[in-house]
Amino acid sequence: MADVNINELNVYFGPDSLKKYFNPDSQPPLPLVELPEHLNPFYKDGVRIYAKLMTVHPANNVKAMPAMNMLESAVTPQTKTIIEYSSGSTVISMSMIARVMHGINDTRAFLSNKTSSAKLRLMQFFGLNITLFGGPSQPEPYDERGGIQSARRMASSTILNPNQYENDANWGSHIRWTGPQILKQLPEINVLCAGMGTSGTMTGLGTYFKQAKPDVYRLGVCTAAGDRVPGPRSFALMAPVEFPWKAAVDAIEEVGSEDSFSWSLELCREGIVCGPSSGFNLKGLLQMLEKRKAAGALDEIRGSDGEIHCVFLCCDLPYQYIGEYFEKLGVEKFHPIQNEQLTKVDLHRYDESWERSPVVLFTHFYETLSSAAMPQSLLNSLSLRPQCCVLDLRTAVDFSTWHLPGSVNLPLQTLDSHTPKPFSDPTVLEAQWRELEALFTDPGVVAPLHVHHPHVLVICYNGDTARVATSVLRAKGVEADSLRGGYKALHDHGLWGESSSCAGVTNNAASTTAIPVSLQSN
Repeated sequence: MADVNINELNVYFGPDSLKKYFNPDSQPPLPLVELPEHLNPFYKDGVRIYAKLMTVHPANNVKAMPAMNMLESAVTPQTKTIIEYSSGSTVISMSMIARVMHGINDTRAFLSNKTSSAKLRLMQFFGLNITLFGGPSQPEPYDERGGIQSARRMASSTILNPNQYENDANWGSHIRWTGPQILKQLPEINVLCAGMGTSGTMTGLGTYFKQAKPDVYRLGVCTAAGDRVPGPRSFALMAPVEFPWKAAVDAIEEVGSEDSFSWSLELCREGIVCGPSSGFNLKGLLQMLEKRKAAGALDEIRGSDGEIHCVFLCCDLPYQYIGEYFEKLGVEKFHPIQNEQLTKVDLHRYDESWERSPVVLFTHFYETLSSAAMPQSLLNSLSLRPQCCVLDLRTAVDFSTWHLPGSVNLPLQTLDSHTPKPFSDPTVLEAQWRELEALFTDPGVVAPLHVHHPHVLVICYNGDTARVATSVLRAKGVEADSLRGGYKALHDHGLWGESSSCAGVTNNAASTTAIPVSLQSN
């Protein structure tokens, strides 16, 4: 392995900067982080536990090293396509590394039809061409009915099938990079723990430490029978794997999915962001330590410094499994969402440009008589422009008392002058949005707005309900705006005061013959 100090500042320059960025030989070693005492039940027993963060590689998972090694040893100038049966991490890493290191843009993933939609979308996101296969999600490598064999049969001079299940460059990558990094970072290591999927990680690390430091205790972790954790396999499914994994492990632990997700969640919340297979590895390590402590055998793996230094691998990130955390662990592990009912209402977008100041009355919606003919009250002189409509959402009683000339009353059951503002009271927002959504879904209400009134201004008491209404109308294709501040804003701008009249109805419009200065300045 290249000197780990070759790039202490972790900066990559030049036309091949991305190649250097992905190449472990030009990177500092991936982090090794000791768990704090509250995450280590055996701290007082002289046990120290370290997470090897394979997630910090540019591809964000442990499979980046094998992908790098397998492609480096097999890609030829004729290679145009990479094809691999993979549940996710391996083939995603291959797609990135094929592009960056070899200029190959066509990577195809064969995988189980039982793969989660989140994983499928993740692979699509990274540009993979996906083909699904029925049957077992982890088929045996030589099962002619499975996707592994289908990928193998497609190999040709231009199509490369690296075949992680049989390719010794898979586990050889951990002899080449991961093992030497760990030993250089922690020469006093006593225990190494990794999960068993293709078994490449444990085979490579176990083989490396058997040669480099034979007293290291090598622990493999398998999925508990009848259970499933993304990535690793059950012990029964290890039988057909031909890598020399049996010689690379000293013991096997079996771990279930609930413990895996639970420990992953705990690590994530403490700042070590990692997926369920990382929690799986840690739980396997803790099980082994617990059994040895109960049997009085911890000292057998203790180092010369009196402590037991244990390393487990963090293999990938949690984000593609978020739904499974909630399914496996239950709601009690998560804080409830306040006002969760709002996830089902108020679903349309808002735009500040749709919320207009009162000056819009005089610039967009109304025309005024000439100054010579202008009467005492400004609002009495207003005439609604053609193809404009003003919708007033207030109660019929309040509308009859005072309203803008030519406006149409569309009173809401959920609104009166004493109703709290919808953005301060979620129950009001929910009720008003549902009413508005139903109202403006009615073709008898919306169709005339499309045909006869393409420009709509919505008004309420304080502006907020009208803002919600505008959001709904815009979603229905109506060009609507709301009056910021509602009728209160008209009062504040001197358009609605005491002892004035409007079009023969009693109202509070202030007597004026010109647009108030406050409006001119808006």
